[in-house]
Amino acid sequence: MAESMTDAAPTPPDVTSRLAHDRNVWLCTLRPDGSPHVTPVWFVHTDGTWWIGSDGRSVKVRNVTADPRVSLALEDGDAPVVAEGHARVHRSDFPQPVVTAFAAKYDWDVRAGQDRVLLEVSVRRWLLAGSAQ
Repeated sequence: MAESMTDAAPTPPDVTSRLAHDRNVWLCTLRPDGSPHVTPVWFVHTDGTWWIGSDGRSVKVRNVTADPRVSLALEDGDAPVVAEGHARVHRSDFPQPVVTAFAAKYDWDVRAGQDRVLLEVSVRRWLLAGSAQ
């Protein structure tokens, strides 16, 4: 059973700055056969939630619609940040603070284009928070 978006694990303090400044995160979704689909994406992190803009027809969106379980990993392998969570697809209800955050971070209107969606990812648990084990 999927956890509610309010059951999110708190963001580790040492990770907050990375989430504000790192440009890319690797998003892993699950294909219908259970195999992983991994892709780098732009993101913003606001109020303890990851937000990812995407084309609504993409593989990642189809995967999340069928199975909301995801993993996220920032690119720096020397100070790894890895999280697991659940994603929810927003097809039209784009929160203005999230739109503003994408514009500030990437100079990009996350709503621009046809069939745009937002993925809202609530973290269930942090696997690594800036240090290798």
